[in-house]
Amino acid sequence: MGIDRRNNVTVVGNPQGPAVMLAHGFGCDQNMWRLTVPALVENYRVVLFDYVGSGRSDLSAFSEERYSSLEGYARDVVEVCEALELRDVAFVGHSVSAMVGVLAANMAPERIGAMVMVAPSPRYIDDDGYRGGFSAEDIDELLTSLESNYLGWSAAMAPVIMGNEERPELGEELTNSFCATDPDMARVFARTTFLSDSRDDLKSVRVPTLVLECTQDAIAPREVGAFVHRAIPGSKLSTLDATGHCPHMSAPEATNRAITGFLAGLR
Repeated sequence: MGIDRRNNVTVVGNPQGPAVMLAHGFGCDQNMWRLTVPALVENYRVVLFDYVGSGRSDLSAFSEERYSSLEGYARDVVEVCEALELRDVAFVGHSVSAMVGVLAANMAPERIGAMVMVAPSPRYIDDDGYRGGFSAEDIDELLTSLESNYLGWSAAMAPVIMGNEERPELGEELTNSFCATDPDMARVFARTTFLSDSRDDLKSVRVPTLVLECTQDAIAPREVGAFVHRAIPGSKLSTLDATGHCPHMSAPEATNRAITGFLAGLR
């Protein structure tokens, strides 16, 4: 099976420019980057894709064994890079994809040359000396609700994740994205995401890295952004004037300025 078909790979922009890969988060697909792509296409070769089980990927390629760990999703990233013969890609990962990017860079360091982490979280569950934003009981309840009534969970949680109550159309879009995902595959991705702990992997990052956090984020509070920044040697931390967990959708101008400014400094 071709990797381009398996992951619904799309390449747009300047074919002579440096490559930028945009990686979506849980319950989303590459369409969530549609407000970011126009800011990049003039100067960059922009690579978009869907993780297997998401968007318009080939669902027949889904394996619960593979995608029950973040390494499975990182292998998707590496294999897309290999198929396109990409090296030194600037990887832009939203939410859990930020940690997928860390793992991909560890697997194939020649493929990832820089990273932008948009609302990242290496661990969602609180721990001694660490605030992830959720108790273990919170996550158990979240996963139980998701597994018993995925559509109902999506309708309730998507607006919370998106924030911006005064703009309900954003929450509705995220709800629709969640609801378009196969429930069984979403269950696997959710468990992989919300039970993950990638804190120890952060110290291995050796590429230029920008950490983007929001002023208010119900999924990744600012303590998480500060933790990621401290853990990655030489990283930059930028706080966007944005609320919610999806600033590339709710505050695209600010998000795009931060991304393009960082990328321009790499050239």
